[in-house]
Amino acid sequence: MSTTSSRQSTPEDTPGRGPRGSSPTGPGKNPRDVELPALGPVGMARWAWAQLTKMNTALFLLLLLAVAAVPGSTFPQRIQDTGAVADYIDANPTLGPWLDRLQFFDVFSSVWFSAIYILLFVSLVGCVLPRAGKHWRAWRAQPPRTPKRLERLPEHRRLVLGGPADAPAPDEVVAQAARLLGKRGYRVAVRDTGGPAPSVAAERGMWKEVGNVVFHLALLGVLVSVAVGSLFGFKGQKILVEGDSFANSLINYDAFIPGTNFDADQLEPFSLTLENFEVEFYRDTAVPSQYGTPVDFTAEVTVQQPGGQPRQETLKVNAPVNVDGVKSFLIGNGYAPLIRVTDGNGDVAFEGPVVGIPSDGVYTSSLVLKVPDAAPDQLGFTGLLLPTAVTGADGLPRSADPGLANPKLILSSYSGDLGLDSGVPQNVYALDVEGLTELNGMLTPDGPITLDAAGPVYELPQGKGSIEFLDVKRYVGLDIVYDPGRTGAFVSFVLAFTGLLMSMFIARRRLWVRASKGVDKDGAPTTILEYGLLARGEDPRLAAEAQRLGELFTQQWGTAPPPADAAAHPKTSRAHSGPAHN
Repeated sequence: MSTTSSRQSTPEDTPGRGPRGSSPTGPGKNPRDVELPALGPVGMARWAWAQLTKMNTALFLLLLLAVAAVPGSTFPQRIQDTGAVADYIDANPTLGPWLDRLQFFDVFSSVWFSAIYILLFVSLVGCVLPRAGKHWRAWRAQPPRTPKRLERLPEHRRLVLGGPADAPAPDEVVAQAARLLGKRGYRVAVRDTGGPAPSVAAERGMWKEVGNVVFHLALLGVLVSVAVGSLFGFKGQKILVEGDSFANSLINYDAFIPGTNFDADQLEPFSLTLENFEVEFYRDTAVPSQYGTPVDFTAEVTVQQPGGQPRQETLKVNAPVNVDGVKSFLIGNGYAPLIRVTDGNGDVAFEGPVVGIPSDGVYTSSLVLKVPDAAPDQLGFTGLLLPTAVTGADGLPRSADPGLANPKLILSSYSGDLGLDSGVPQNVYALDVEGLTELNGMLTPDGPITLDAAGPVYELPQGKGSIEFLDVKRYVGLDIVYDPGRTGAFVSFVLAFTGLLMSMFIARRRLWVRASKGVDKDGAPTTILEYGLLARGEDPRLAAEAQRLGELFTQQWGTAPPPADAAAHPKTSRAHSGPAHN
C-alpha cells in the first residue's frame, strides 16, 4: 500500500513572508497594521470643532443645560435670598460648604452653567450657519440633471400624448410642461432642447429647509434673549397702600432680584401712586357657594416721569402698567388697618398702615406690628383683622364676608427687646416672642385687645402706652419686572414655531419630465411623455402628486392608445384617445 505524504504550508513557505513574527516591514510588525499619522494641534482642533458642531451634540448640550438648571430650583440662590443660603449652610455644616464651593447657590452665574450655555450657543452657530450657506447655494443652483432611467424612481409614469394626427413635438411638450410646473410652485430648468429627448428638471419644497434654518436660528435668538434678560433685567416686589407712592429706586423695594450684570443706576426714574383700589365680589345668591368670591380687581394709579406730566393708568390682573419697558403687575391685595401707638411716655411711637396677610376667602388677615421706637420698652403686636366681624356659634369672633362691613382688630401685645438691634435680619411678618413679656393675650387676665374702627383708645397694661384703630385702607402687591430680552424671546418663539411647521408640512420633491418621439400600436408616430418623482425624506403624498401631474398633462394634451411595447411599461397611460374630460 502506498501512502502520499502531505504537509500544511507554513509562513516560511509563503512567498514574500519571512518567519513567523516577522514581516518585510520590520521585525515584530504585522503588515495588516497601518500606522496613522498624528493629528497634531491643528488636526485635533478641527476634530473637536467637527464634534462640537454636530446636531446631536447640540441636542445633548440642550438636555444638559436643562439638567444643570435643576439645582437652581432645588437649592436657595444667593442672588434671591442671602439669608436662606446662610441658613441652609448652617443647617447642613458638612454638605453646605461643599455645595457652596461647587457654586450650587449661584447656579445661573456659575462657571459650569455658563460653560454649558456658551458651548450650546457655539454648537448651534456652528450647525446652523454652514447649513444656511449650503442651502443658499442649493437654492441658487439649477435643479439636478435628468436621470437616464426614470423608471427607477419611486413614482414613474408614461403618457402617450395626442392622436396619430396631432401628436405635439417633444420640444413643445417640454416647454409647456415647464410652464405648468412653474404654476405649481416648482422651479424648473429645461434641458437638451433640440435633441431627441428634451427634458425638464424641477424641484419644489425649498422652503422646508428654510423652515429648518429658521427654527435653529430662532433657538439661537431664544438663547440670546434669555441671556440678555438674565444679565441685565431685574424683578422686584412692592406693597403699595392706597394714597402712598413708590419711586423706582433700589431702597424702596420690599424684595429685589437683580440680573447678574445689573447696575442699580440703570433703574428708570419714575413713580407710581395708588389712588384707589376696588374689588368686585360675586353677590348673586343664586349660587351660594360662589357668594363673596372676588371677580374683578381694578387699581387706579398715577404715573409720574421726570420732565413729564402725570398720567392716569388703570392696573388690572394681566394688564400691567408699562413705563419704558418696566412692567408693574398686580399680583395680590388685602387690607391695611391704620393704627396709632402711643408709648409709656405719651409720645406717638407709630402711626400708619399695617399690612394684613389674607388667610382665607373672607380676607381674615394676620397682622404683625413692631414698634422699636416705643419707650421705656419696645412694643410688639400680633393678631387678626376681621373685615366683617361676627360672633360664631362657638362664641369666638370670625369674619363672615370679605367686604368691609364691620372691621375689627383682635390683637395680642408684648413688651421688651424686639432684637432689631442685633444685626440679624428678621421677617417683618413674624414676631419672635422669646424674651418678650406678654401684656395681652388669650391667657392673660385682660384678654386680647379688641378694637373697632374709629373706636376708643385702648390702654395697655402696666402703663406701657395705648393703641388706636383709626381706619382701614386697601393695598396692592406689585410685581415690578424689567426683562430686556422678553420681546426678542417672544419673536424668536414665534419664528421657531413657524419654522417647525414649515419643516413638518412642506414636502421637498424633485421631478423630471422627458419627451421623445415614439410610435403607437399601429406604427403611427406619436410623442411619449415620461416623468418621475423623488422625495427628499418621507413623503406619503408623493403618489398623489404623481397622479395629479398625470391629470394635468392629460388635460393639456389628451392621450392616445398606448404604444406597442406597453407591456414592458405597466405604468403607461391606457386612456382612450381624444381630449380628457374634467
